[in-house]
Amino acid sequence: MFDLVIFDCDGVLIDSEVISARMLIDELAGFGVDIDTAYVARHFLGRSYPIVLQQIRDEFGITLPDGFEAAYRARLIAAFQQELRPIEGVRDVISRLSVPYALATSSSPPRLADSLQIVGFSDLFEGRCTTASEVSRGKPAPDLFLLAAEKNQVAPSRCLVVEDSLAGVQAGLAAGMTVWRFTGGNHLRGLDLTGENGAEPHRVFASFADFFHSGTHLCGGASGL
Repeated sequence: MFDLVIFDCDGVLIDSEVISARMLIDELAGFGVDIDTAYVARHFLGRSYPIVLQQIRDEFGITLPDGFEAAYRARLIAAFQQELRPIEGVRDVISRLSVPYALATSSSPPRLADSLQIVGFSDLFEGRCTTASEVSRGKPAPDLFLLAAEKNQVAPSRCLVVEDSLAGVQAGLAAGMTVWRFTGGNHLRGLDLTGENGAEPHRVFASFADFFHSGTHLCGGASGL
């Protein structure tokens, strides 16, 4: 039984990671960094921007210029305006939850606000969000999820985390929470990351149509929002 469901955002609520990965690969290619979507999935998904920068420095010996982040984010939001879509079934699942829910993300507050507004989810998550800007350690450290639980006055052991990334799964497990991994985002198609880094979620599912199959106690209402 759970008293709180904590959703990751990118790749779980919104199908953003495939867009972000494509653009980041293209942007880094201009600096001589040659990576593919599998590399992005293993090293960047679920992680905050400073951690991504550190990975690039450590792996490739490249320090990106000061204006890189701002320019990348501006182009990314422009692409989101054209391409971003919600993950199918998310609004229906949230409308039927019988327990409180929250959002915990490595995205910055401005990017999160833009993303939720674009897909029409702002109303669902107003006052329910925790971002990496509020903690000193991002995923895979447990801090983000622990803070979300603390805000909602729920013990970690009573929380269910819904994540897509390896770093997010690790963070949820480290926080002492139950973790379900969602693999239905376009960015994970064709990739088998099962068991990497010792991150074994309690459940894996690929469609929100199946969300309540292993958690019937979480369902408190009829479909239709």
